[in-house]
Amino acid sequence: MTREALREITLEKIDQNIYDKVQQNWDALAKPLDSLGEFETTFAKIGAILSDETVPLEKKAVIVMCADNGIVEEGISQSGQEVTACVAQALGERKSSVCRMAKAVGADVIPVDIGIATTEQIKGVLEKKVAHGTRNFLKGPAMTEQETLTAIACGIEVVKDCRDKGYTLLATGEMGIGNTTTSAAVAAALTGLSVEQVTGKGAGLSEDGLKHKIDVIKRGLKLHSCAGADAFSVLSAVGGLDIAGLCGVCIGAGLHHIPVVLDGVISVAAAFAAEQMVSGVKEYLIASHQSREPAAEFMMQKLGLNPVLYANLALGEGTGAVLMFSLLDTVGALYENKTTFSDIKVEQYTRF
Repeated sequence: MTREALREITLEKIDQNIYDKVQQNWDALAKPLDSLGEFETTFAKIGAILSDETVPLEKKAVIVMCADNGIVEEGISQSGQEVTACVAQALGERKSSVCRMAKAVGADVIPVDIGIATTEQIKGVLEKKVAHGTRNFLKGPAMTEQETLTAIACGIEVVKDCRDKGYTLLATGEMGIGNTTTSAAVAAALTGLSVEQVTGKGAGLSEDGLKHKIDVIKRGLKLHSCAGADAFSVLSAVGGLDIAGLCGVCIGAGLHHIPVVLDGVISVAAAFAAEQMVSGVKEYLIASHQSREPAAEFMMQKLGLNPVLYANLALGEGTGAVLMFSLLDTVGALYENKTTFSDIKVEQYTRF
């Protein structure tokens, strides 16, 4: 992957004929028109991405990008950097929060070490390490250009491998202490909103801790002249390897025609950056929930994505996206096992 190759990526439009066909299938069901709201259009979108009006959802996985962030040196998180490796080990053993939830809905978990600050290979975690964590962005760019490109390429590669293995629905997850700081920095730079508007408390910061976090982000954005910079430059300067990897997952969704359900603020920041780097990425993405972190709402709006869950979630790991899996499965039971108006001897509703 080179920067020129990234710029040259173009994505095909999703299959509008299949989209329309799925909507027609919904209209034929014995229920009021559009009565399942966003779920009907989401199913049409998934079918159009897969070019399959049956909308197969049997094989699902959440890709969890794990990486450390050098900015943790500045005391912007309640937990230490060592927690990333601990949770990654739990992911590898399929014992973490998202693993328990994914098992309940029949989804696989694919944890990826894209930048954990450890020399040990973690059993059960896909080894794709680009670096042993990023650098402290108050001392220099978080990543080199090549590290950023390699992380993006990794995300694309993981999606391709999933598609080759027959997965038809993916989700984004992440694990990395300090990544609400990097995602807020990316969000502030790319949306033009103030750091105060997009920064939250992450995993339990105090009010004083939040003020310090905001100050650190402001200093980083100023140091790297991020105002008005392009998405790739911002990502390299103040982002993280997990965000860059998830950018690749979002781009890979478009390249390999597989729908991706976004999780929380880190996933949304990655999607927002990916859309700015490769136009049309957002057509392959599905929102799951409205994260507690304030940056998520602003970026969702700009992407034109509508989350369906408003539950004040902030767990990460892909847990919100897995909750969306369960809802899609429930709605899919109705779509797949069709009861039509003719079945119940009632005249079909007419669309005006």
